[in-house]
Amino acid sequence: MTLPQENPARPVSEDDRNTAVRRVQEAYAEGHLSHDEMDDRLQRVLIAKTYGDLEPVLASLPEEAAGTTSTIGALGGRIKRRGAWRVPRTLKVESAFGSVRLDLSRAVFEHPAVDIDLQVGTGRAKITVPRDAVVDVDGLHTGWKDLRYKAPRSSGPGGPRIRISGTMGYGRLKIRHARR
Repeated sequence: MTLPQENPARPVSEDDRNTAVRRVQEAYAEGHLSHDEMDDRLQRVLIAKTYGDLEPVLASLPEEAAGTTSTIGALGGRIKRRGAWRVPRTLKVESAFGSVRLDLSRAVFEHPAVDIDLQVGTGRAKITVPRDAVVDVDGLHTGWKDLRYKAPRSSGPGGPRIRISGTMGYGRLKIRHARR
C-alpha cells in the first residue's frame, strides 16, 4: 500500500486497514519487528482514522514486493490449479458459475502467509492444503451452503499460514489437508 502524499487527511478504508495489518504481520514474520513492536503498530493501525495516522506506522516497514497478487477467474466452467505451481502472496479467485479446485499440496510457497480471496457465486470449491498448513477461514462468508473444514489436531511447525476470505454464494467450500 502506497500512501498518497498529497492527502494525508483522507479517511482510511477497510481494505487499506487490512493491507496495513497484513504488512505489519509480515514484517514481524520476516523478523523486521519484535513482538512488542508488532503489537504497538497493530494497535495504531486499528485506531488510525486517516492516511496521516498510518504513515508513521508503515514508514520503516519493507515495501510489498510487486507481483504478489494474482487473479484467476472464469464466468463459467472450471478453475483448476494443481502440481508444483507458485502461490502468490494474494490469490484472488473469481467464479460466477462453475467449480474451483485448488490443490496446494505440492505448490511452492514463497511467502510465510498467503491470502486466498474467493468470490464464488454458484458452484463449489475444493481446496487441498499442505499437511502442515495453518488455515484461517474467519474472513469467509457463506450463503446457501456451509463450509466443510475440520482443523487437524496439530499442525507441524513451519507450514504456511493460509487465510481464506471472501464470499461463497450458493455452493459449498471443502478444505482438506493433504495426507502426504
